[in-house]
Amino acid sequence: MAPPAQAPPSAVSPEELFNVVCGAASQDPAQVQASTTRLKELLEVPGAYDVLQEIAATKSVTLQVRQQAIIQFKNAATGHWRSRKLFPPEHKQRIRERCLTFLDEPDDIIAECNALIVAKIARQDYPVSWPGLIPHLAGVIGTSVEGHLSGSAPQATLLLRRSLEVLNAVLKEYAAYKMLTGVKTMGQIVEVVRMPLQAHYARLASFLPSLTPAALSQVSTVENLLLAHLTFKCLSRLTFWAYHRYTCCNDFHDYEPWVNEVFQNSTIQFQAISELRINVVSALGSPPTDPVTQRALDLFTRHVRIFGKLFRRMQRSSTARFVTLPMCGDLVLYYWSKVVRATTGPPEQIADSSQVTFPVRFLVQGMALFRDSLAQWAPTKKDGSPNDRVLSKEFVEDAVKILVTRFIPLNPSDLEGWMEDPEEWVNAEEKENDQWEYELRPCAERVLMTLATQYPQYVRPLIELTFNQIVAGQKSMELPAIIQKEALYCAVGRCAIRLKESIPFEQWLDSTLIAEAQVTDHNYAIVKRRIAWLLGKLVSDECLAANNSKLWQILVHLLQDQGPGSDAVVRLTAAIAIRECVDSLKFDADVFAPFLPTVVTSLVQLTSDADTLESKRRITDSLNTVIERAESRIVPLMGMVAEPIPQLWTAAAEDWLFKACLLGTVTKLVEAAKEHANSLSALIVPLIRDCFNSPAQMHLDQDAFILWQSALRNTTTIDGVNGAPGLIDLVPLIIQQLSSNLEVLGTIVHIVESYFLLDAPRILQLYVLDIFRAFHVAINEAVHTNVKQMTTALCLLFQIAPPGLWGEALHISGLFATFVKGLEEDKLPTPVLTEYVYVLARVALADKQLFLQLVSATAAAQNVKEERIWEPIMNQWWNRFDNMSEPRSRKLTAMGIANLVSTGRSEVLDRLSTEICNLWLDVFGEIKEAQDNRGTGTPLTLYWDKPFEEVYTDTEGTLEHERRKAAFENDPVRTTPLTGFIAARMHEAELVCGGGAELQSRYLSKADPLLLKQIGDALNGTLP
Repeated sequence: MAPPAQAPPSAVSPEELFNVVCGAASQDPAQVQASTTRLKELLEVPGAYDVLQEIAATKSVTLQVRQQAIIQFKNAATGHWRSRKLFPPEHKQRIRERCLTFLDEPDDIIAECNALIVAKIARQDYPVSWPGLIPHLAGVIGTSVEGHLSGSAPQATLLLRRSLEVLNAVLKEYAAYKMLTGVKTMGQIVEVVRMPLQAHYARLASFLPSLTPAALSQVSTVENLLLAHLTFKCLSRLTFWAYHRYTCCNDFHDYEPWVNEVFQNSTIQFQAISELRINVVSALGSPPTDPVTQRALDLFTRHVRIFGKLFRRMQRSSTARFVTLPMCGDLVLYYWSKVVRATTGPPEQIADSSQVTFPVRFLVQGMALFRDSLAQWAPTKKDGSPNDRVLSKEFVEDAVKILVTRFIPLNPSDLEGWMEDPEEWVNAEEKENDQWEYELRPCAERVLMTLATQYPQYVRPLIELTFNQIVAGQKSMELPAIIQKEALYCAVGRCAIRLKESIPFEQWLDSTLIAEAQVTDHNYAIVKRRIAWLLGKLVSDECLAANNSKLWQILVHLLQDQGPGSDAVVRLTAAIAIRECVDSLKFDADVFAPFLPTVVTSLVQLTSDADTLESKRRITDSLNTVIERAESRIVPLMGMVAEPIPQLWTAAAEDWLFKACLLGTVTKLVEAAKEHANSLSALIVPLIRDCFNSPAQMHLDQDAFILWQSALRNTTTIDGVNGAPGLIDLVPLIIQQLSSNLEVLGTIVHIVESYFLLDAPRILQLYVLDIFRAFHVAINEAVHTNVKQMTTALCLLFQIAPPGLWGEALHISGLFATFVKGLEEDKLPTPVLTEYVYVLARVALADKQLFLQLVSATAAAQNVKEERIWEPIMNQWWNRFDNMSEPRSRKLTAMGIANLVSTGRSEVLDRLSTEICNLWLDVFGEIKEAQDNRGTGTPLTLYWDKPFEEVYTDTEGTLEHERRKAAFENDPVRTTPLTGFIAARMHEAELVCGGGAELQSRYLSKADPLLLKQIGDALNGTLP
């Protein structure tokens, strides 16, 4: 016998836990793995986290073990903090108290982890269970400030640093709170610490005005800078939170005067320390090599930048309120003056480094603030009145000149990146829309665009004049001239909407750009790449129409040019520009048609030649757009596009994004080629199969379903061509998905419907039992919306396929019994029960004898009398009738019950005089139909019906649309007159019962005479 399982220990062994943590911190991989596994087990034992934190707090323990202990605590404890099993109240109390013992921790890793732990616990426990946290931190900070400034307490500096770090983490956690309780608590914290922090910063930053280059090499300077920086970091969080609350959330208005005061003081302080930093760095001459000086200068730079972060966050939160803050205009213009000053010195003083005079991030902050503040100086206010505070023409023109000549041109590092990795360079350029606030050149372009919007009367003539001078001037092949031309073309593209009345773009295209695209000088690739970008921009901004053959002539040349004066950057940019042009509103496919073969050939070749998968994705996106807009014109090129896909697919390995693009390419091919795409099944089938292998299914199933659906909707056959795999080979896979993939069940059911519409008899002959078993599983597990989709699919199948192909399987699979059970138990939602009735009505309408056989077989399988099966069916048929809103569905139900009446079953006829006659009478009164025997066409006019185009829109433009339309129009519910149908079924019932008198005496004798008269009048056509 196996030994009895041991109960988990009631408390953790401190010694074992310590040994396990030591093992996890060791250098032996095997020991690390074993210890990590055991540690996870131990952390499920009560008391483990208390011991784990105690290990981290014990300074006599090896540093690596302490670090390992607190990292494990941070990663796991905060997520289980609410567990009373793992954290009894007394343990929580000890842990909270122990957290505050880390305030003198010398190790940065341990201190950082502890700050995060305190913040996470405080979010749940402060102020109810941990009311003393903020007062304790505030007290330690106040005492430590005194000790640090006086030099009387050796530990004061470390205590102050750690306390500020913890406070900052707590403020960060609470500032993100959106629930009202958290907002209220944050408001209380702000009230407690805002004034002390403001006073502390004033004292800690008092040394800054006297800072000299020599002082940067002193350790005390580093400490002072760090403490001032941490203090202002906390203060800035409080300030922004209060500002955001009263500007965007309309509460905490009492803090507005205080925010104004902090902002004004910060503006003054920022300008002073910014000037000080510029002077100090200039005095140093070259970037320092001493580590202490480097650290000091880095902290000084970060401190200057944190002011900018505060200003920028406040501006983004509410631009309209930002410009009303005291001294805001002075602040923005000061920033811009530094941008201007940066252009007056050597290029080396601008770099993405904290050690240079003008760090890139500082300048970008200034540009961004300037850009988003320009509206306050617009010549005309939003209400149309003139503005008193405007920028002068000279100021605007100087700003434009600086941007176009100094910040927008490509710099040496840009060109170096271009040469080292062309594809990555293009990919980075294409991402600039997301990164313009972090990089200098994209930010400068956005400032230029905003200036052109706010001051078109100054910017437009200036760019136009410069443009005419460069276009009409000598064509220089010197690199500086080429770079400046590229910058101007960039400016034109960025401001194209404002310039289209001034610059004749089509004339420029004809007279200049065609010639420039042919230049073979190797440096001219810089301009040619910009030309490709520019054409895409002009078309997307509707400054040029994509119906100009010369536009395509230029782009196609740039796309395929492999000679001197071109490179991968030019070709890749041309591919992206082609997508933008093809995807434009005024694209003319007929004008593009002569260039289509070359474009497709070049894009396919470029995809194969590209080194990075991101580049391949971009090119494939362009190819997909071309295929989509070319429509049937792509058919002759279909084979060429499809041929390299298997190789690209294999090479992509686990780059799921690129594989999704390839699936998109095949989907676009299918949608464009329609019936001509039958041959693509040899490619489609293996691709789809591969998408449902692990781990591909997690990433590609959605795209694979889209392709699968598109292939079915746009084909004429489910068989392969010339012995190749066909869509019929995927039927087992869709059956498996139907029974197992509930997340996208709606999509799967649509695909199953497409198979039914294509060749229902063939599908049923091969897979009917498997299909119904899959429906059986899915219906029992799916949400109600998906149940409706599945019952609709089954109704479609029962309408278009011979009952002999599906009747027996409907019983064997248990599907019919499931419908009966659902009706009998009457526990499902009303819409689901109503759908079940529709399915049974469709079965009865298709073959009434089959319906009787299904009831008999179900009764036999359950070992009950048939009456037990009939009763819930008939009950729900009547009970659910009032839940049927569509006239078509109500008519189906009436016709289905009429077919059952004609069988003469007593279980049905017993309800004829009451429920069934009332049901028919309701439908007669609602549905108006007229017989038309005068000519060809639809013999029945359905006044209640909706046109097919209103019912089905998803398949419009596909071959399946016509198949659905045929099924819709040939539905017996639409083609059969209801009164005539019921009259015929009643006659059949009379014959089965032995005549009308027998039917009358046995089933209608107790009926309401008025009801019978109304039914008779309806069947005779005399009902008013």
